[in-house]
Order: sequence, then C-alpha cells, then structure tokens
Amino acid sequence: MAEHDWQPPDSEIRRVYQPVEIHREDGSWTVGRINAWWQPDEGRPWCRVRAVRTGERWMPYDPERVLLLPAAGI
Repeated sequence: MAEHDWQPPDSEIRRVYQPVEIHREDGSWTVGRINAWWQPDEGRPWCRVRAVRTGERWMPYDPERVLLLPAAGI
C-alpha cells in the first residue's frame, strides 16, 4: 500500500470541516480543508487534508505547513 493510501481505523476518525491554507513543498500556498482528525495513542494528531487540485491525504498536523482558517465569518 502506498503511503498516501494509508488511513487510520474509521472508528477513530473525527470528521470535521476546517478551512486551511497549505504550505506546499515548492514554497507556494494553496487553499484546502481538513475533513478529519485522528489522534494516535502517542505523538501529534494527524489530519486528512484536501487541497485544491491535489486530492486528499493523511499527514501529521504541522501548524507551520497547515494554517487553520476561520470556519465562519468574524
């Protein structure tokens, strides 16, 4: 199984809708959303991120790469 196909057990996933900006490997930023969180027994939380034109994938949450945006107006 490819790394991008990995996912935690469905019963442990917390589904959400969280708009984000994602810092790409090339230094640019793109908009997207986190649509699920998973917290392992040890370590930092993981998020399932869906970015515009790149699909979705699970990744450890890194606040320097994924900037949380307000889900509703101010």
